[in-house]
Amino acid sequence: MATDDRRDRRPVRVWVDGCFDMAHFGHANALRQAKKMGDYLVVGIHSDEEITKHKGPPVMTEQERYKMVGAIKWVDEVVEGSPYVTTLETMDKYNCDFCVHGDDITMTADGQDTYAEVKNCGRYKECRRTAGISTTDMVGRMLLLTKTHHDREHEAHLPRKQVEELGTGHEARSPWTGVSQFLPTTQKIAQFSEGGTSPQPGDRIVYVSGAFDLFHVGHLDFLQRARQEGDYLIVGLHTDPVVNWYKGSNHPIMNIHERTLCVLACRYVSEVVIGAPYTVTKELMDHFNVDVVIHGRTPYPPDREGRDPYRVPKDLEKFKRIDSDNDMTTSKIIKRIISNRLNFEARNKAKEEKEIRAFENLQKQMASGECFVEEA
Repeated sequence: MATDDRRDRRPVRVWVDGCFDMAHFGHANALRQAKKMGDYLVVGIHSDEEITKHKGPPVMTEQERYKMVGAIKWVDEVVEGSPYVTTLETMDKYNCDFCVHGDDITMTADGQDTYAEVKNCGRYKECRRTAGISTTDMVGRMLLLTKTHHDREHEAHLPRKQVEELGTGHEARSPWTGVSQFLPTTQKIAQFSEGGTSPQPGDRIVYVSGAFDLFHVGHLDFLQRARQEGDYLIVGLHTDPVVNWYKGSNHPIMNIHERTLCVLACRYVSEVVIGAPYTVTKELMDHFNVDVVIHGRTPYPPDREGRDPYRVPKDLEKFKRIDSDNDMTTSKIIKRIISNRLNFEARNKAKEEKEIRAFENLQKQMASGECFVEEA
């Protein structure tokens, strides 16, 4: 919080809940803002059953979502399987003073505001939603990676308008999850970097690099394991053209600015190199005083000259491969989306219709001065 008199008062406990499906930097930014409003952040995460009942099937399982949110550096505590409708009983159970949600509307299956009870009791605050990112938009981006879509010979067989309506095309109409380009700023990067420190004398510095696209539990477990190899973990992120060169298709799904914020939000990461070279050079290792370069079990192609991109750390005997014991990949997430395309299309269409109705009501509330929105 902005005040410095924490020693003279009881810590303020803040409650945030949600689905946190395909947890991304938009979720992380909401949690960052919520933490700024208090001292201790408790995050309730809905179960697969609750989400399916009220809005349709989630992409990620509840266990995956619990782990992802727990690794966001502003989160102090995770409550698994929290109710979809936020009640005073739940907040009192966890000793939370108020709850925080973004300036969009979350509704039950029958169209009721899930925060109505806490709003009516004055224990609700809002933070600014991060424009340009949503789970709906991410689903749309992944559907645009289907092979038939990129093969113009078979383009007529893909319901392109339906894909675009998921949030990536001009037909999307939702006031919150429709088309909105994310615009990176130095302020946003600085906000996500807060709390970071420089390596201390004697720290063992670990370096990893990659795309880290659609930041997921596979990445998370790898970074946690890599952090155990030292004291200070630096993550090098490859540029969009480089990722596209070795991944192909329309990869990366998230651009480098988006990927930077996702990785910066991870509690195991100390620093991020934006636009790191594909080949790990001696100059890079000397600049960051790298003690060990880590890579997972996934195969990697030679660089553009046909050489091993890790030849330098290998020659210096500063290279190590580790196993995170998690086989999740970005490709597997894309396959989940494609195989369940019709279910996700139906889910997002229903969500859009509810949001349009809710947005109209919200506009009326704002005009009457009932809404309170904070940005930290």
